[in-house]
Amino acid sequence: MRPHAPCRRARRGFTLIEVLISLFILALMAGMAWQGVDMVMRSRETVQARMDGLLRLQSVLGQWEADLGQSFDTQQVPGLNFDGATLRLTRRIDDGVQVVAWSLRGGRLQRWTSPTLRDAEALQEAWLRSYQLLGNEAGTLTMFERVGTWQVHVFLASSNAWSNAQSSGDEAGQDGSGAADKPKVDASAVAGRREALPDGVRLILSFSEGAAHAGTLRRDIRLVHP
Repeated sequence: MRPHAPCRRARRGFTLIEVLISLFILALMAGMAWQGVDMVMRSRETVQARMDGLLRLQSVLGQWEADLGQSFDTQQVPGLNFDGATLRLTRRIDDGVQVVAWSLRGGRLQRWTSPTLRDAEALQEAWLRSYQLLGNEAGTLTMFERVGTWQVHVFLASSNAWSNAQSSGDEAGQDGSGAADKPKVDASAVAGRREALPDGVRLILSFSEGAAHAGTLRRDIRLVHP
């Protein structure tokens, strides 16, 4: 007897519907994977932006504290003066003196420093110049964006109380509207009555919507005078 030949099973491939379903599933999985990657990237960007903002905040506050910590009375110009839009001070540095001006202008908190000063005449000229700043001078840096308002208070140990450093007590607006648009500088701004440096300074910044730092920031700094 002749052996029976093995039965050959019919070979069949994937149908078009099966291929389309497989492609749909693969595309769906790829889309879900991409959404996951996108969420991770967005989270990283958010965290990085917050970290950068925190580092910027620490750097600016460190500079603010350093300026105040090195302030002193030259007996030629006021050691510290605040008119609602600009805080001016004289700062001791290694080889002379600097005039430093912190200003709120157009929602930007800016810091301007004069060149190194070594004589009384140059000091008085730099002090008067700090009343004429436009925000684009050499030596000007933008420290914060989107600042709505700011206030500066001083602490005097003699009265054991905080008071507004601005004589009028008005709060500066976004463009420094608490002070005159074009402040008049008379002799008293340079050589007139000078008040003693305070024993403490309080900074209050209110940030506008969309700023890297939300809400209101307050920082108290104690000043030690030699």
